[in-house]
Amino acid sequence: MPVIAASEKQRGISLIELIMFIVIVSVALAGILLVMNVTTRGSADPLIHKQALAIAESLLEEVELMPFTFCDPDDGAAASAVVAADCGVVAPAVGAEGLGVENDVSRYHATFPYDNVSDYAGFGMAAGALLDITGIAAGPAGYAVAVAVTNNGMPAAGASPAIANTEALLIKVTVTGPDGVDVVIEGIRTRYSPRI
Repeated sequence: MPVIAASEKQRGISLIELIMFIVIVSVALAGILLVMNVTTRGSADPLIHKQALAIAESLLEEVELMPFTFCDPDDGAAASAVVAADCGVVAPAVGAEGLGVENDVSRYHATFPYDNVSDYAGFGMAAGALLDITGIAAGPAGYAVAVAVTNNGMPAAGASPAIANTEALLIKVTVTGPDGVDVVIEGIRTRYSPRI
């Protein structure tokens, strides 16, 4: 009678091997499904972040495009003043521009709108109340905006000269999304008054 080797006798898999295979595949599949669940749940976050970034960039651009002169832009000397003392001497005499909002000025006011970078210091919009510069509702709901404008001088760097503290403003726009995450962007605005 021929002797059959053990390796030739056994074909297929045993019950224990089958159970081990099922357990390993189940654990791996559970891990993959867990990762997919977390990924799917967080897939709206990039959209919220992009919307908040678009709102912040838009408002930063609006602020940076405003004049930054020694005098209020309505002052007759705004185009020629080289120091704050030059303001208020040419009609219409409005005076020097300070950091912050003047009386009776509003971002949405038809007659006296914001007309200078410094007017935006402390500006904000509550969640759900995003308005464009004309006062029309704009943007998705649930986003709050805050703007900070501060003096920001810069030391000399390489061939670049130093910039005095009153000659540059740091504009910081913070947008808080509906998920409570802040998007913060900053810009620098330098004075462009005439030089002698």
